Amino acid sequence: MSKLTAAPPAPQAPAPARGGISWRRVFAFPNPVNEYAARITAGLVVLLSVLTLLTGFGWGLAVIAAGFWLRVLFGPRISPLAQLSVKVLTPRLGKTRLVPGPPKRFAQGIGAAVSTAAALLLAVGLAPAAWILLTVLIVAASLEAFAGFCLGCAIFGFLQRRGLIPEDVCEACNNISLRRP
Repeated sequence: MSKLTAAPPAPQAPAPARGGISWRRVFAFPNPVNEYAARITAGLVVLLSVLTLLTGFGWGLAVIAAGFWLRVLFGPRISPLAQLSVKVLTPRLGKTRLVPGPPKRFAQGIGAAVSTAAALLLAVGLAPAAWILLTVLIVAASLEAFAGFCLGCAIFGFLQRRGLIPEDVCEACNNISLRRP
């Protein structure tokens, strides 16, 4: 076969990231997110937080903080509470309402910061301050779980409108035509 009639070379797949690991995939967060799964996860956070507050069990704060960090860093793939809500509880509802993922990740980040601060305050002997922060977390998670109002998402939108979060972080947040029904 001459060079003129030879088939063009097959396209090659992109080379894997260093060491064969795609770090973007490792730290991926879903976009869009099923709002019902997010609300159920928030309800589980409320349950665990109220139990921690009522029992005074300090390790509960560490578990809550670890769960938030797992969700911020890896999405729902590794978090036990998120797995329970995404794989077991939400499918039983049979409902889906897709919302943008970046505001939900931002909200998880706020939860990680508040719960970590509470755990650290408890560890240094400032229990009243730790329990106050846990109460703030319970209020915010309850708004999400029971009223469908994501306080972290509202803060994300406020910061994005002020230009502190670039528009390209969440185009669906800015352009209503990109939102799914």
